[in-house]
Amino acid sequence: MTSFAVVGCGHIAKKHIQAINNIDNAKVEALCDVNEERIKEFSHLCDAKGYQSLSELFRAHPRIDVVNICTPSGLHKDLTIQAAEAGKHIIVEKPIALTLTDANEMIEACKQNNVKLAVVHPNRFRPAVIELTKAFSKGLFGKISHANSTVRWNRNQEYYDQAAWRGTKAMDGGVLMNQAIHNLDLLLWFMGPIEEIKAYTTTRLRNIESEDVGVAIIKFANGALGVVEAATTIYPENYEESLSIFGETGSAVLSGKTANWIKHFQFQQLDTETSKQVVDKIDKDPYGTPGHQMIIQDMIESIKENRDPIVSGEQGREALKLVLAICQAAEEDNSVNWDSIN
Repeated sequence: MTSFAVVGCGHIAKKHIQAINNIDNAKVEALCDVNEERIKEFSHLCDAKGYQSLSELFRAHPRIDVVNICTPSGLHKDLTIQAAEAGKHIIVEKPIALTLTDANEMIEACKQNNVKLAVVHPNRFRPAVIELTKAFSKGLFGKISHANSTVRWNRNQEYYDQAAWRGTKAMDGGVLMNQAIHNLDLLLWFMGPIEEIKAYTTTRLRNIESEDVGVAIIKFANGALGVVEAATTIYPENYEESLSIFGETGSAVLSGKTANWIKHFQFQQLDTETSKQVVDKIDKDPYGTPGHQMIIQDMIESIKENRDPIVSGEQGREALKLVLAICQAAEEDNSVNWDSIN
């Protein structure tokens, strides 16, 4: 039995608890939140005791295997280091942190204490993304010309006003850090190393510290180009999340309100009927096993097999670096070299 502690009893913690409940031989043993009332709100989801500090939790449950950190992003570093020093493996919500310095310290603490660190980028496990991964592994795209990463969503002022930390630079970040980072993780994962970035960001409609709109142009190391568009200003609700990749011998577009559907899938090496079968298969089951469940299951397996999690701390750091590079390029109103971001 793998035992878990969930830290931070907010909205996203419910996904973690439900995912753990759906996995055989996994159990939520403890909850942690500074607000005792929040802990009580989660009591119906699992048979777990609640604590208001990690140190108290670890004293009461010394055999906890994995700590799931679901707090505001600005708190990730200290909690990760505390858990690592207690010898616990860690699953941390996205983004891994809000600065590369914090991310580096988290990764180093886990290495020093010989524990595993996974970052929650669950979109990698979507059925449509898995099909895209297969196409890449078979070289079906040929030479890539360009790619587009688009997140056109709505987060109204009421959303940001629900908690004082939302939209702040110290605890949360803006649309790029909070909403678009999953799509950006996929863009970076498929398109490979980056050479240069140009960008603009602005806060147009929401009363927050961080950006609610961001656009960027990316030059990848292989010479391909990328376009990023992210916004939480779309009226009146979420409109689209998409990832489009175009190559010499193939092209694919994942889209919908979330990028769970294949809207275009054509390759020189695939006949029309085969492509249609792939699209139809995804239409029948666009969600598959929930991504959080896959991340947690992978952590259990990585412990047993003594390997790195599929989405490691280092990979979470790269997605964070892309967000920070876009923001820096916008702030400096100048192109930013990827290697200069550290």
